[in-house]
Amino acid sequence: SAMDEAMQPEAGGRKRGFAADLVPGLTTAAVVVPKALAYATIAQLPVQAGLFAALVPMVVYAVLGTSRLLSVSTTPPIAILCATAIGEALRADPGLDPLTAAATLSLLVGLMLIAARILRLGFAANFISEPVLTGFKAGVGFVIVVDQLPKLLGIHIHKEGFFRDVASIVAHAPELSWPTLGVALGTLAVIALAQRFLPKSPAPLLAVALGIAVSAVVGLEAAGVSVVGAIQGGFPALRLPQPGLFEAMWPAAAGIALISFTESIAAARAFARNTDPPVDANRELFALGAANAAGAFIGSMPAGGGTSQTAVNRNAGAQTQAAALVVAATAFATLLFLAPVLALMPHATLAAVVIAYSIGLVNPAEMVAIRRVRTMEFRWALVACLGVMVLGTLKGIVVAIVLSLAGLMYLAYDPRVYELRRKPGTNVFRPCSPEHPQDEAIPGLLIARPEDRLYFGNAANVGAKMHALTQAAAPQVVLIDCSAIPGFEYTALKMLIEGEEKQREQGRELWLAALNPEALAQVRRTPLAQLLGERRLFPSLHSAVAAFESGAGSVIRAADTSPR
Repeated sequence: SAMDEAMQPEAGGRKRGFAADLVPGLTTAAVVVPKALAYATIAQLPVQAGLFAALVPMVVYAVLGTSRLLSVSTTPPIAILCATAIGEALRADPGLDPLTAAATLSLLVGLMLIAARILRLGFAANFISEPVLTGFKAGVGFVIVVDQLPKLLGIHIHKEGFFRDVASIVAHAPELSWPTLGVALGTLAVIALAQRFLPKSPAPLLAVALGIAVSAVVGLEAAGVSVVGAIQGGFPALRLPQPGLFEAMWPAAAGIALISFTESIAAARAFARNTDPPVDANRELFALGAANAAGAFIGSMPAGGGTSQTAVNRNAGAQTQAAALVVAATAFATLLFLAPVLALMPHATLAAVVIAYSIGLVNPAEMVAIRRVRTMEFRWALVACLGVMVLGTLKGIVVAIVLSLAGLMYLAYDPRVYELRRKPGTNVFRPCSPEHPQDEAIPGLLIARPEDRLYFGNAANVGAKMHALTQAAAPQVVLIDCSAIPGFEYTALKMLIEGEEKQREQGRELWLAALNPEALAQVRRTPLAQLLGERRLFPSLHSAVAAFESGAGSVIRAADTSPR
């Protein structure tokens, strides 16, 4: 694990020790702890549930994880998914303890991640495409902002979905509490000024500390500003998950497990240094699963690695996961000694912190970059974003997964099929293009190159493209350059055999060149190998073209055009 190397010598003789990670850990804690409090409010949980996530899951991951820098507590997407599950559980049973609901959800998430590790599903981290994930996060960012606006304004609405909530906020805007809005705007101003003029300062900590100080000095609660109120401090109490909630909570748990793993892997890989060991996706599944399962027994909300807090951890100079232990110790100290102080914290302050750090999920620059590269994937990102806002976060996860898989299927369904022509005066073949009108077609020979693995889903499409090229060129020989085909699925091989027969019936021949080892082995296990013989199977494109131009093609045609 990452902790295994905490005391090993580093390049240049410098020791990695706890002392080296003390200051970076305190710096990260100054960001993580206030955010953990704020994200607990998104999840409709007491604020200590956020501290629990920065305590036990943080420690368990530090011991078991493969990343030296990943900071594991909770994130806005996890919190908003958690709110969906816990909100439904509380509506079904108003007497349910929210922390018991959180414990049940965390245990389910942990068990799912551990099961995924047993099944070696680490590769699943790559099954939500980056554009779709960008769109999903943007949708979550908008949903969180709308979710927190009533607390920012000091109004109460009945939540019925994103667009209805927006309309309700507008309708209730005249009822806003000016003192509450003032606290929220002051918090946002502190965060903005700290980020602008003190970029290395812990802006969330400054904002929360100032909110608490103003609340204590001015008496904000008496002025009508809602505050957090009594917090159960001290040692966390044992929480036993309720298996009876598993059936209702498993869809949300599956979504949280997927997002937790996807975000964690992305953050771990993004901030890994050249000297760090590689991130093991399957080991990460177990580490995150164990972190969530262990946190469940103190009522922690579900946890995962966060990009922003991991970035803070790296920039602060953390060397190992010892920094995470410092963060956990700080969260524990906060529980033990600061609960009475945190009770004075205005909800508007937390809402402002949430909005300030959730709006960053909406990344217009990334959307523009996606659109610049590929319009189709930009549309997928927009649909994923709208899916979250229209259908809710849980169904939005399903939309994101379906879109990612649909995108993968579309790309696999529509592989490129190029006609190759020769660059004048050379032996170089390249795709026929308007940019190179002088490239030469060899009379009587059509050279086509499909680019992808051929399987039942795209075989017919590739066949149609090949037919169009053949009809346009009317060649004597159709030569398929197979260098860009890793292999064939059975249906594709069957269609290739049928294609060879159709070409023969029309007085043409099918030649294959540059078969990859897997593809060649597959062809040799079919009747196609006997039909073509060694005379029409070539090791390279150039050897096939040389055979055609030397006149071998005419000999083969004389021998092979009779029906078989």
